[in-house]
Amino acid sequence: MENTVLIDRNEALKRFRPISGNSHKGVQGHALIVGGSYGKMGSVCLSSKACLKSGAGLVTAYIPKCGYEIVQTALPEAMVITDDYTDHITAIGYKIKVDAVAIGMGLGHHSDTQHALYHFLKMTAIPMVIDADALNILSENKSWFEMLPNQAVLTPHKKELERLIGSWNSHDEMIEKVKAFSGDFDVVVVVKGAPTYSVYLDSVFENTTGNQALATAGSGDVLSGIIAGLLSQGYAALDAGVLGVYLHGLTANIAVPEIGHHSFIASDCINNLGKAFLSLY
Repeated sequence: MENTVLIDRNEALKRFRPISGNSHKGVQGHALIVGGSYGKMGSVCLSSKACLKSGAGLVTAYIPKCGYEIVQTALPEAMVITDDYTDHITAIGYKIKVDAVAIGMGLGHHSDTQHALYHFLKMTAIPMVIDADALNILSENKSWFEMLPNQAVLTPHKKELERLIGSWNSHDEMIEKVKAFSGDFDVVVVVKGAPTYSVYLDSVFENTTGNQALATAGSGDVLSGIIAGLLSQGYAALDAGVLGVYLHGLTANIAVPEIGHHSFIASDCINNLGKAFLSLY
């Protein structure tokens, strides 16, 4: 497509910043991962771990009580704050200072949770990744679009995108509608697929990494964690989206020669993030 920039290693290198030699966890950013409901706690574990593996100094998961032992056991490096309710999130309240948020993974659609998301968006202006159920709740409450923080990063797959912006008849029409949506609400839209596109206003970036191994449960949760980790370190929203999808796809390229397409799972994406980052040095 005309004016589309390909996200290759050179494009990633324009944005990538190595971690300073005198850095410590207090300056590497604190990310909050908000999500989870009964039976869907794995998504928060995947996002939180990917966020840490992307360089965030601190990660706190905000989850319903049913997930407390799960997250603390699966990911000892993360901190946990629990909602007052057991099975789903009813309010999002925290007193810690955070630099970025990812919200939506495994969140569910309970009416309590929808109210919680509404109040959270109304009160929160920090860098944010909005994914999964948070996108679906938004698509059912389109008047809430006005409350999205400036340059929030939305990460819909095609079906979630259609719920947000309506249907389209061609690839070009889809991109034009995404550009218009981005302009109307000042958001970055990462359209997940093969390939993945990162769109902000009139800028369109087409990712060149990744393969069919990424068609597996939890892959999107990992991407949200990566982007949130980059945002927490001070990356601009579009840079975090472009670099995040490049690294996310690259993990599959790195892993597939060893484990193949069939056996690749979202955890393999996280396990190969280190090699993906190293390729940028």
